Amino acid sequence: MSFQKTTTSKGSNVDRKWHLIDLEGMTLGRACTQMATLLMGKGKATFSPHADEGDYVIAINASKIQVTGRKQKQKMYVHYSGFAGGLKELTFAELMEKDPRKVISIGVYGMLPKNKLRDIRINRLKVFVGETHPYAEKLK
Repeated sequence: MSFQKTTTSKGSNVDRKWHLIDLEGMTLGRACTQMATLLMGKGKATFSPHADEGDYVIAINASKIQVTGRKQKQKMYVHYSGFAGGLKELTFAELMEKDPRKVISIGVYGMLPKNKLRDIRINRLKVFVGETHPYAEKLK
């Protein structure tokens, strides 16, 4: 009788790959779920929820992301400073004008599991407004 063994990978021997995602013409939610899945490493055979085995993700053309319906004007990004009168509200269009990278980061951050690994995983997401990025040698 042969027994199967369950193996778990250690943090030191995780093979992290680099993925390039072109956001031009993509829908915001679908792009963010794809990036969150890669950051978690859910597509790997060695995936376990408590271990950080995800990959690096480079997202280019953040300024060309699209949303459906009337979300350009209706989707709100709310931040509260903690002080009286410190409520800040921006629509999707206003935040895209100000910093398109933040729209992508907030979307992916919200789709990652709410645990201690969340901040570590979001640090592996690199978002760029245009097509140029400094990680070309990592993609080979």
